[in-house]
Amino acid sequence: MKKIAKTMGKIVKWIMIAIVVVILLLFIVRAIGKAYYSRTPQGGINESMYVEINGTKQWISIYGEDINNPVLLYLHGGPGMSTSSYDYAFTRQWADVYTVVTWDQRNCGKSYSPEQNNTELTYELLMSDGAYMTKYILEYLEKDKLTLLGHSWGTYYGSNLVLEYPEYYEAYIGTGQLVDFDENEIALKEAASEWVGDDEEGLALLSQLNVDNYTGDYYAARNNLMVKYGYDMFADGTDYSLSAAQYFNPYYSLSDFVNYINAEDTVYGKFLSSKEFNKFSLTGRYEYQVPYFNINGDKDYQTNYLIAQDYFDAIEAPNKKLYIMENTTHGLLESKSEEFSEILHEVAEINNLK
Repeated sequence: MKKIAKTMGKIVKWIMIAIVVVILLLFIVRAIGKAYYSRTPQGGINESMYVEINGTKQWISIYGEDINNPVLLYLHGGPGMSTSSYDYAFTRQWADVYTVVTWDQRNCGKSYSPEQNNTELTYELLMSDGAYMTKYILEYLEKDKLTLLGHSWGTYYGSNLVLEYPEYYEAYIGTGQLVDFDENEIALKEAASEWVGDDEEGLALLSQLNVDNYTGDYYAARNNLMVKYGYDMFADGTDYSLSAAQYFNPYYSLSDFVNYINAEDTVYGKFLSSKEFNKFSLTGRYEYQVPYFNINGDKDYQTNYLIAQDYFDAIEAPNKKLYIMENTTHGLLESKSEEFSEILHEVAEINNLK
């Protein structure tokens, strides 16, 4: 028995040593990868910082291969769903023609803090945040104007900023363009009815889509429908590894990931069902004073691409162009980042920025 116990003890010891070695290797590999992505391109910029806006600290990253390039501000979706844990993997594909600024909007991602959870989100507050951040970036990078690129909720937000403050922007680019949330949800239910057909499970989910009552159950059923029938955000997969992008993230520490996972979203949940959110509707607002571009997927029903196309057709702008990516859902930045980047380079060339 003593011999068996001694043997087991040695096995446990070597297992523990192996675990420690693996953990150390993981930390070493991450440190090397993080150092690689933390490099500043020669003649470019690679910085991150917190900006104080309306009593909060809001985080931005700035990356570009040539500091003299025009500036592009990327607005993530949600609202309240920061992509900063991995978005450098796709935004840096644009860094040869733009100095790209990513922004974790108030109380999400690296801008999250529990003390903000009692702050009511209003149209005026968010518009003030956007105007202040834009002016800060322009002053910091010594530019007169910048290009605004929004995804999903970021298109709602970005369109309003461009309409209200055209003097700050040289172009607007919307991807996964949202026009009016209520209209979008009605169209989604109509489309889902065709996907479902006589499928009992699908019909049960469809019955929970009460457009006048945006509850947690509503969004759960909505998401389950899109996943079940192949129209969810990541139905197309990704053309790069999200987990690797997170693992080597140059901006995130372990505590940042813990905070990201544990962050509450009740503030944005309330905002989504409020009248303040409805104020961002673009219905009837067609006159843009800056060039207007849309890049949408032809399988995007999360923000209905057909509604976005009708809206685009009605827009009056100095220049406009619509791009439809084939067989693509709402997650086009992740699923087809290279194709998206090619389009963005074309947009830069059209605007004489390249």
